[in-house]
Amino acid sequence: MNRPERQAPLARLDDVTAALENLRGGIDEEEPLDAVLQRLAETAVNAISDADAVSVTVLDETGPHTAAITHDDLIGIDQAQYTAGEGPCLLAVRTHEPVRAVSKPDGGWPAFAAAAQECGVLAYLAVPLLLGTGNQDGEELVGSLNLYSRVDGAFDPFDQKLMRLFTGAASAAISNARRWYHARQQIRHLENALTSRAEIDQAKGVLMAVHGISATEAFDRLVDQSQRQNTKLRQVAIALLDSVRSR
Repeated sequence: MNRPERQAPLARLDDVTAALENLRGGIDEEEPLDAVLQRLAETAVNAISDADAVSVTVLDETGPHTAAITHDDLIGIDQAQYTAGEGPCLLAVRTHEPVRAVSKPDGGWPAFAAAAQECGVLAYLAVPLLLGTGNQDGEELVGSLNLYSRVDGAFDPFDQKLMRLFTGAASAAISNARRWYHARQQIRHLENALTSRAEIDQAKGVLMAVHGISATEAFDRLVDQSQRQNTKLRQVAIALLDSVRSR
């Protein structure tokens, strides 16, 4: 496929700027990271005119995997790289530099090339995705933002620089959302812990009043029942309180 007339640099920059504004405005501080990365992929596909699809490769303790993608039928291109242990997205992760690739057998990554050709993808651009950690360590490597194109000659050096700017600016919005999400999760955990403590204390009070035993003995009874029933201590306490209320 021949490349259509390319947009002027300022117009391409405007597209990226608009995409970033949409990303910042669309991120919900309640969203987990995977949901935010999916929003990033959906926004990035509109930022570069030649991009037909976008995915996000994430690294964790299990290895690389695709956390977000705009077109599921192209996920095999990334999976072929993970299986082979090589490819443009993995090289971008290792070098922290953008990597452009074409789907040619002599391109150096046969598994990637075969998968891309099967899907009709002619050009591929992987850009490392770094998120701020908010501490002295600076940045955390998450993986890469991957762009697919069925346009021959897509993703020129200007596009690569634009995507570096895009991922750099997007990382700030994503990092803020992720920190807020984690803070909210910690608050919820604390609230749950306080609620559990209150329910257990109430159950202890019931046992102390009914059986005339000490707080320690009441707690030991709850623990013993929890272990015998293989049930969480809070659930034992709730069941006891429910049985009292139903009388």
